[in-house]
Amino acid sequence: MPRPAARCSVPLATARQLDGYAYAELAESAHVAAAVLAEECALAISYNGLNQAVMMVTPQDLEDFVIGFSLSSGLIDSVDDIHDLQLHGEGATRHAEVQIASRAFWALKRQRRQLAGNSGCGLCGVEALEQALPSLAALPGDALPPADHLVGLRERITAAQTLARHSGAVHAALFVDADGAIVLCREDIGRHNALDKLIGALPGAGRAPTAGFVAVTSRCSLELIHKAVRARIATLVCLSAPTALTVQWARAHNLNLIHLPHHSAPRVYSPAPSHS
Repeated sequence: MPRPAARCSVPLATARQLDGYAYAELAESAHVAAAVLAEECALAISYNGLNQAVMMVTPQDLEDFVIGFSLSSGLIDSVDDIHDLQLHGEGATRHAEVQIASRAFWALKRQRRQLAGNSGCGLCGVEALEQALPSLAALPGDALPPADHLVGLRERITAAQTLARHSGAVHAALFVDADGAIVLCREDIGRHNALDKLIGALPGAGRAPTAGFVAVTSRCSLELIHKAVRARIATLVCLSAPTALTVQWARAHNLNLIHLPHHSAPRVYSPAPSHS
């Protein structure tokens, strides 16, 4: 698939202010200073001319995001299903036009027809449950990463987060290779978006999802488990504790799930520990 240059220049009126945004401290001294803030924009995504989603995202690595979103949402089976991807717009509104294979497009339209009924509270009925708790193919299972690859990982992640270092307010998803080195980092205001960007970046970087592990700085929600399994990621490391349901799903789908606490040893929740 050709990888066109993203046309996402930001006009001066909406560009990130290099000197930051002014604020006044709520204190007796009323000190006035400035801070650089995280950017975000609305990105509309269409497939073969059919509008599919509008996402609030950080306007970096948008092509990676669209590819990863398409894969992790089950809209395509492989990056080869994407025949073309064009990015348009600037400032607060962007548009991604994606051309996908006919087979993938027919599957997308069938899914939309199945989910057409909705109510004021969102999608309802069996279809909504299938979206929240989808049927996924289990992973083959893989060895856990060496323990020394997790040593100092929090600090290395902090050093790799370029956007967070300047503005804060963003999550990160990172790929750690078989030697324990962080080789890819993608950041976004949305934790799902950050993982989607990383998933989308892996093929272009020539990285197999099983040739290392993925670390996320955010809470490990069930949706992140879904995305990891769909992307065939072998191991997911999270800096925040997982929920009970995420552990159950990780175990059921042979996804290695590791929590990296602040001040104690890494905790392997999946696979389940033996009690011998």
